[in-house]
Amino acid sequence: MPRQGARRHSSRVELYQRIVAAIDDGTFPPGARLPPEPQLAGQLGVSRSGLREVLILLQEDGVITRRQGAGSTVNQPPPAPGLERLLPVESLLGPGAVRCRRLATELEEPTDFSGYHLRLAATERACFWETVVEVDGTAACFAHEWAADDKVLRTTTGADLADTLRASLPEPDPAGPPATTDAPEGTMLAAFLAAEQGHGLTARSTLGATMLGTERGHAIARPPETPALLLTQTVWAGGRPVLAAKYLFPAGAPLLSLASRR
Repeated sequence: MPRQGARRHSSRVELYQRIVAAIDDGTFPPGARLPPEPQLAGQLGVSRSGLREVLILLQEDGVITRRQGAGSTVNQPPPAPGLERLLPVESLLGPGAVRCRRLATELEEPTDFSGYHLRLAATERACFWETVVEVDGTAACFAHEWAADDKVLRTTTGADLADTLRASLPEPDPAGPPATTDAPEGTMLAAFLAAEQGHGLTARSTLGATMLGTERGHAIARPPETPALLLTQTVWAGGRPVLAAKYLFPAGAPLLSLASRR
């Protein structure tokens, strides 16, 4: 679930986009198996280690599935109706006292993840929130959430939500004290649902396994190799993707409460 340094001009992002483009144009259609890593690396003119890193990202983002001994397979597009209701993760964790602790709010250039899932143009920017959801004082979920460009939001979800997200961003003053923000409590998805009252929003989700990683492990004093469940979600409104998110649940987190969509 790495996001740091994943800008569009990096070689990793370019390789990510080349593979996604090959999937989109039918070179590797849904259900197809990618060539073995040595062969694919040769075709793309990249190192095997660099290719392996991008394949791991593609798996985390729900684009492919990798199995040891079986290679990498392009995932089928998920069906529109899902099993889950569209609810913020803080409402799925419990019972217990749930608190959302904001770690960062930024206006970002497209990354490999946000650029792909939100269809961002190179000139567009995504509002990013990083949040730790705690249950009874214990970190139960890391939420990395990106909203579509401000202009897209204003034409799909309305000006109120766009204004809320804009108000959450710091406006640093080099001559003044550290910037403050007016970000609402809760995850970004909670803000979307509050603004939309849940109407007109649909989502597509994938589940996978990963590890906590060094930065997140340091943030909650857990080993980086701690196993974790990764939920990747894209939320749509008016035929456009408006929210892309990664929710990471480390081992030992409370069970998720899922309800079938009615």
